[in-house]
Amino acid sequence: MNSSYLTPFSKALLTGVFAGISATFICIIYNVIFRDETGFQLFNLINVSSLIFGVNIAFMLIGIIYYWFIKYGKRSGEMIYIGVFVLITIWGILKTSGIQRTDDMAANVQFHHLFIAMIIIWSIAASIGIPVLFHSKKFEEHVL
Repeated sequence: MNSSYLTPFSKALLTGVFAGISATFICIIYNVIFRDETGFQLFNLINVSSLIFGVNIAFMLIGIIYYWFIKYGKRSGEMIYIGVFVLITIWGILKTSGIQRTDDMAANVQFHHLFIAMIIIWSIAASIGIPVLFHSKKFEEHVL
């Protein structure tokens, strides 16, 4: 396939979209398995619809952010991007750990497990998946 139409911007954007679709599937599978195993039904904001739209829109923006880092960061831009997303992940996990959704301690713990796992899935897809896929010639050749 001729990939001459790909610019660094479109490649970063499309890589972000692909990573977002992959993260969405993983989050949905994890959500279904987690809720089936634990019976957790308290927090309905995390559902199939919100995952499909939220994750994909976020990853489209993350792809643009990745492009910005590699364009303006020159050689160290990618490492700074990875570092920023690792720090965002740590911050997100710490903030999520402090959320109290209900007076039921078991439900709070289940919510923390569900949401923190999704943050980690997002983080892996954003901080590792996007840079690896962006530089993969096979990905560019067969997917983009």
